[in-house]
Amino acid sequence: MPIMTSIIVASENPVKIASVEKGFHAMFPEEDITVYGVNVPSGVSHQPMTNAETEHGAQTRVANAKKIKPDADYWIGIEGGVEELNGMMESFAWIVVESRDGKMGKGKTGTLILPPQVADLIQNGKELGEADDIVFQQKNSKHQNGAVGILTGNIIDRTKYYTDAVILALIPFKHKEYYR
Repeated sequence: MPIMTSIIVASENPVKIASVEKGFHAMFPEEDITVYGVNVPSGVSHQPMTNAETEHGAQTRVANAKKIKPDADYWIGIEGGVEELNGMMESFAWIVVESRDGKMGKGKTGTLILPPQVADLIQNGKELGEADDIVFQQKNSKHQNGAVGILTGNIIDRTKYYTDAVILALIPFKHKEYYR
């Protein structure tokens, strides 16, 4: 009989929910999972501007989701951010997973360098998704393929981008013998 597992994603964004479903199915194919999204604050800027702020946002999302849905088996926060390094703006996301027993896992996506036009809009107060929509003449791209999808011609869309990082964040739960 399959194990029943309830997972709360600290977002109602369909891309984030789909990436969690795919990541969990890949790592735990024997489990029967239900995934729910809840809208919670990240506790950070609408557009996190550093690696540390982005990771903190993912952790805060987990804590806030636990308050709303304390009876889940797992809570997952996904936070996208940017950081300027050496005159270029990188984009990435942090994934934080916490289980009912308090174990935590973390994963991070790869990084991509944003085009200067997008970076300029972000530096002037726009969120990445909004800047993408302006520069690439899209509509609501953050709920679809995102910057990574637009820039790779959907070779890597936003769901795949997050799914791999979700899988990385689940390693401590898959291999409990190596993680305390």
